[in-house]
Amino acid sequence: MSWLEPEPFLRGTAWLDDGRPVRADPADLERLPWDIAERAALPIGVRVEFSAAPGTRAVELRYRAALPATGDALRSLRHCFALWRGAHCVAEVFAEPADESVVRIELPPEGGEFTVHLPEGQAPVVRGLRPVDGHLSPAPRRPRWLVHGDSITEGWWSTRPAHAWPATAGRALGLDPVNLGYAGGARGELPLAEHLARLPGSLITLAFGTNCWAAVPSSAPLLYETTRAFVTLVRRGHPDTPLLLLSPVLRPAAEHTGNALGATLAELRTAMEEAVQGLVAAGDARLALLPGGPLLAPEDLADGLHPNDRGHARIAEAVADALRAAGFVDRPVSRGA
Repeated sequence: MSWLEPEPFLRGTAWLDDGRPVRADPADLERLPWDIAERAALPIGVRVEFSAAPGTRAVELRYRAALPATGDALRSLRHCFALWRGAHCVAEVFAEPADESVVRIELPPEGGEFTVHLPEGQAPVVRGLRPVDGHLSPAPRRPRWLVHGDSITEGWWSTRPAHAWPATAGRALGLDPVNLGYAGGARGELPLAEHLARLPGSLITLAFGTNCWAAVPSSAPLLYETTRAFVTLVRRGHPDTPLLLLSPVLRPAAEHTGNALGATLAELRTAMEEAVQGLVAAGDARLALLPGGPLLAPEDLADGLHPNDRGHARIAEAVADALRAAGFVDRPVSRGA
């Protein structure tokens, strides 16, 4: 069978740049810091979702990937294609990174709806897919959930892309998470708020702030105003879209240590939370706050900053509960056993 065009099967996509999924508006990159633009070129969180007819033996994915350079710290990461059905991982297939290759993933004989989580280390881009002895069709579309944040949102230190908290919460809620996490970034860059304003979505979550402690230090008054400005700009394109802000999660070394401007992470977290509370009091009824400080314990962190798999699972559960409590989402949508 000839190759099927991938676009109808791709989920978690924000923008396409000549067919390649990217995570910032390609027409507006010049206003972004170089590190954000670099991270935005990686298709973090992009997935292939399809329905397979009973008897379909396998799916083949044709893809291109960047080969890791000698000495690359991520070179040893296993090139894993993970097949999920609903909340369960059905299979994992490992391949050697290649400029261009085809991977075959065996399917259960009964068919159903499936998600393939792509490896992220070499940023593969799917160029086509096809069934083996059967039929594939694009999976039904789900509500798009725009999730903006930093390396924690991007999924750092989760052992698989499917374990990052946006992916886990998305499965629980029956949503299509669009991962707009930028490692080292998400410092309240206002052009990114305008990107979010232009990007269609049914639900938005903002989860930034920890990089405002050290990467680009902020004071509490500055972050208070930045948070208000960020939400205000997002609201220009999404005046009524449900929006949840998750303030920074635990970072033990920063909680009570002043940054270059004298602000502790606890003070920065309070400033963000007070900004949200003020906007709600001013009439934004579709804005909710999830305080991040109490969500994790030190043992939920892999390196004192990024959550391990258990930490990601705890964030996912808290975010899902907060979205339900605010009335922003319904109960989970079943996607198979």
